[in-house]
Amino acid sequence: MTTEDLPEASAASERRSVRWRTRNVWAISLSAFFSDTGYQAVWAGFPLFLVLELHQPVWEFGLASALAYGGGTLFAWLGALLGDRIGHRRVAIGGNALIPLLSLSALWANPAAAIGLLCAGWWARNLRTPSRRVMLVEAAPDEADRSSVFGFLHALDIGGGALAGVYVLIAVVEHVAFSWIFLASVLPLSAATFSLTLCSTGRAVPKHAEPSDPGASGSRRTRLPGAVPLLTASALFGFTYYSVGFPILTTAQGSGDRAFGIGAFLLFNVVSAATGYLMGPRLGSGIAERFRALGAFGYLFAVVGAVLLAVGAAAHLTVGVLLVGVAALGFSLGVVTTVEPALMSVLRPGREAGRGFGALGASRSVGLFLGNLIMGLLYTRGADWAYGYAAVVGIAATIVVLGAVPVARRADERVRSQAGPAADER
Repeated sequence: MTTEDLPEASAASERRSVRWRTRNVWAISLSAFFSDTGYQAVWAGFPLFLVLELHQPVWEFGLASALAYGGGTLFAWLGALLGDRIGHRRVAIGGNALIPLLSLSALWANPAAAIGLLCAGWWARNLRTPSRRVMLVEAAPDEADRSSVFGFLHALDIGGGALAGVYVLIAVVEHVAFSWIFLASVLPLSAATFSLTLCSTGRAVPKHAEPSDPGASGSRRTRLPGAVPLLTASALFGFTYYSVGFPILTTAQGSGDRAFGIGAFLLFNVVSAATGYLMGPRLGSGIAERFRALGAFGYLFAVVGAVLLAVGAAAHLTVGVLLVGVAALGFSLGVVTTVEPALMSVLRPGREAGRGFGALGASRSVGLFLGNLIMGLLYTRGADWAYGYAAVVGIAATIVVLGAVPVARRADERVRSQAGPAADER
């Protein structure tokens, strides 16, 4: 490319960006921003509330995380099925409207009530997640734009979490009661539900209708190979991707200051949001390219983060080492949350998308259920044991997804072979 070509290439890139940043994409992404601003404030403060204020053991926080994420397995799958029957827009709005249940979790100094309300709100969040992803796929029909679109969603999503971290950090430093910190999350959560009502995608589709994904090319685009290893790797990543509450506790306990724990949460979200926004368009458009990015930049960086946290906790290193580990986890999440749904939207196109996203959410939640339970139990023996376990399982997830690259190449070949006749017809 010559220097004369650069302005033209830049203009083409800008036109492409404008094309997928539609009103619907903005409405869904802003809903994600407000949702995370709300419920991440609760997740940031909950481990401190449960362990440091209610004086419950760390394994109990592991149990709370396991129940919240594990129960999400069922609710994610049910949400996908329900969305196929009554319309994904209704399920997304209804589920989002129930998330504020977790905002009530600090109203009583009762661990059982707190955990129950946290789980109820989180299950509602899982119920709506597959449907919200289907709505986003319909809002961005060009498969080549999917990584950019999901990266944009993730950036605003986790950007809301970063804002929640700032809010909770200030509140904790000012000694605001956790009951008020959590109750305030109702406001952004309500704004998130309202934002979803402004989106026009995800309405009920008659059973006789063609797939909604224009990339499906009618009946020619059905299932592609690669979904099984993706779901397997996602479940394994769930085993290693523990709740961010554990690094919050590790940093707070290692520094002797709760504010450092919330600071770790803030750093995690800032890095993750920036990664989704900046890396989304650079993670490849082909199926094989995305599999490689998922393994090399997603799962492997989770291993790096776990190792740094394990070493930092075991050797009582400075808080800076712990924060670098937290940053690595944030980078990992930014890549994974961008690439996984983009891949599933291609491997399970059209009317298959809802169940594909439901399976993706369910597989992750199965891993998160057992992973957080194991993390909580091992943490009682030592933080290094817990993070060491996470690193080992993360290596297994990396091997699975990178080993699926040959299968992904075959999927790419099928996409090209199906696109050829469609292009001829046009």
